Amino acid sequence: MGKQNEYKKKKISLWERYLTKEIGIEFKACLYFYCILFFYCMYKIYIGSMEANIIHMAQMIFLTYCMGYLQVFVLFDFDESDCVGGKEVCCMILCSFLYASASYFGKWFDGRFVLSLGFFAYMLFAYGCAFWVYKLKRDIDGKILNEELKAFQERNGEHHGK
Repeated sequence: MGKQNEYKKKKISLWERYLTKEIGIEFKACLYFYCILFFYCMYKIYIGSMEANIIHMAQMIFLTYCMGYLQVFVLFDFDESDCVGGKEVCCMILCSFLYASASYFGKWFDGRFVLSLGFFAYMLFAYGCAFWVYKLKRDIDGKILNEELKAFQERNGEHHGK
């Protein structure tokens, strides 16, 4: 009976799984919003404006949250995949296209099609960078966990040896 209670305490609850997904979506929204806002601000500075449209920024943040849910629950979290294959590239293209379409129809770049096309390429690049950063973080986390496991095993072996 004691082991069952211990197992239940260690088992990840539905709430914890949901919370993990929500935190991931929040992180994605912040990351991609920053990327989008950077491009938008560089455009505004280039045209000589030091003002950003708050409606555009609201559209951007709303879209990044929607895209986060799409990526996590429909597109299998493709930017956090172990490798980039055809499926991941198609998802990157789809999401970049959706962002670029929103930029064009939302007139983030004053309805300039060429800039929305450039924004599409920029978002592809952003997805590539995000993939690389997620992979790098997983690799580092794996090394840390292996080091911690090794240290635990050494401590546990020394403890039982006495």
